[in-house]
Amino acid sequence: MKNAAPWANPRAHLMRQTPDAALLYFAPDQLHATARAFQAGFPGLVTYAVKANPGAEVLANLVAAGITAFDVASPEEMRAVRSVCPNAVLHYNNPVRSVSEIEVAALMGVRSYSIDCLRELDKLTGRVDTGSEITVRLALPVRGAAYDFGAKFGVGPDRAAELLRAVAERGFTPSMTFHPGTQCADPAAWGAYIGVVADVARAAGVRLARINVGGGFAAHRTGPTPDLTAIFDHIGAEVARVFGADAPALVCEPGRAMVAEAFSMLVRVKTLRDTGAVFVNDGVYGGLTEIRDIGAPDRITVMSPDGMPRTGAPLPRVVFGPTCDSIDRLPDPLPLPADLDEGDYLLIAGMGAYTRSLSTDFNGYGLREIVTVAQL
Repeated sequence: MKNAAPWANPRAHLMRQTPDAALLYFAPDQLHATARAFQAGFPGLVTYAVKANPGAEVLANLVAAGITAFDVASPEEMRAVRSVCPNAVLHYNNPVRSVSEIEVAALMGVRSYSIDCLRELDKLTGRVDTGSEITVRLALPVRGAAYDFGAKFGVGPDRAAELLRAVAERGFTPSMTFHPGTQCADPAAWGAYIGVVADVARAAGVRLARINVGGGFAAHRTGPTPDLTAIFDHIGAEVARVFGADAPALVCEPGRAMVAEAFSMLVRVKTLRDTGAVFVNDGVYGGLTEIRDIGAPDRITVMSPDGMPRTGAPLPRVVFGPTCDSIDRLPDPLPLPADLDEGDYLLIAGMGAYTRSLSTDFNGYGLREIVTVAQL
């Protein structure tokens, strides 16, 4: 599936429509290209982490590009996937679930779950099919990401080995998983985890069916484009080195890196203050929420309403969002052109991940419109 693209690019759209609300531009061809790159480069099954962007057009285009397995974190995400691909394979890798959520997953045919404590394994036992894949989540103090998940999810090697033995003893299919952390661009982070996964499996005396190497693959926000091929190659080489001929199958679950480049975000300058501060029509309650945690991207094009680029020397400007809340501001000044004016547009590249997922309707603002374009 590829949505009809009535607009050649964002500039063509904004010149004709002069939108006054923040919106996202979506390029289906870019999403297809990214999906193909993951499938061609990663040495195993490529799934998509729905939490990054659960839009129906995203899910449908990924299915059309050959992605038919999805990492889901809730029954609502399961339903979203099933609505566009009834036969999709669902991996329920949120390791904390209520009994009711487990029962929904079982009814929807989910046969792959992750755990990081015995209590969660107990809840699954007797409620999901015997033979279902139960994946033990490992956490290590590995550097190389913008932020990691180890404080919330995962267990250390000794506890992982105990859980892995329990999984096998209860008749489930034993696997392991980890997440190197958000915006991880260092192949060594994956290598460090893979080596410990092999140690854990040996200590438990269990043969792993699969290793899920998580998401965390960096998207292009600032600086050079992340080298995903180097990460894919390192993962394959390390698995072959530590497991040899008896290597488990591999799974990955990119979210951010899969969908980020398929969208750009458009915000408009509402007003300028004589201090140099800028008020725009989206902020930390909307699609710019993540900037508080991992910083602002530097891939920003500034245009006047007639589509002409602003070329003034960059000035650091405090940027406020549109709501009546004083904390609705970006944490650091943005370098924006000196000739910036009220009514100008900021087109921010690589904004397909988490903009919609995290956007609220506070004060009546929020991301509601998706405009399809041929290219970004």
